Amino acid sequence: MSDATGLRVLGVIPARLQSTRLPRKVLREIAGKPLVVHVYEAARRAPELADLLVATDSQEVVGACAAFGIPALMTSPEHPSGTDRIWEVAQARAADVYVNIQGDEPLITSDHIRLLVGPFRERPGTQVTTLKIRLAAEDMSNPNVNKVVCGVDGRALYFSKHPIPYDRDGLGVVRYKHPGFYAYRKAALDAFHRLPPSPLELTEKLEQLRFLENGIDIVVVETEAPTIGVDTEADLRAVEALLRGRGPASR
Repeated sequence: MSDATGLRVLGVIPARLQSTRLPRKVLREIAGKPLVVHVYEAARRAPELADLLVATDSQEVVGACAAFGIPALMTSPEHPSGTDRIWEVAQARAADVYVNIQGDEPLITSDHIRLLVGPFRERPGTQVTTLKIRLAAEDMSNPNVNKVVCGVDGRALYFSKHPIPYDRDGLGVVRYKHPGFYAYRKAALDAFHRLPPSPLELTEKLEQLRFLENGIDIVVVETEAPTIGVDTEADLRAVEALLRGRGPASR
């Protein structure tokens, strides 16, 4: 099924079991459900998505998803990034646009997905999109919070774990954080998978820099809807408090 503009959009939740910073986090329980289940239940509300599935390297994750009626696809355990995992899905599942919904982002909303998909309708030639959110002062020096700077046309100039841009004269500058949501054309996924890891990607440990270093633009759209990527025990507690406070009707 395509949307009203003819785009078929497939949502993919890459869910590697042995994550580095918080092992097995996609199966950690929040309010009685695994983290990845919360992500799926939040994302499936987006009308833009023709279909939604979990892509994992673990039969344990497949089983946890099956217990909640969630479709999950086994993918190679050798993928170094979520983008590579989505590339594998794209070889088997046809779509015009693939939305990368990180398996540790349970606060994703329909609005996030709408903003990710919008440029593919509005800007011919768009290959990759992502989001930005105003950076809170307390996150400025947190290397777990990725930052982005953009040109006046909305294209990404650079991503970093470091606070950017540098405000030399202390005039006050609006900085933006970058949540881990993307959307891609298949051609962009094919190019990413074909290209070797790039120098800046290896330096920052940010896979999206491979696109920029190889001349593939990323269109960045601002959102005001906050997110919390679960990378630490503190993140897990914060998300649990928010989800318990919201209740199912408001998610």
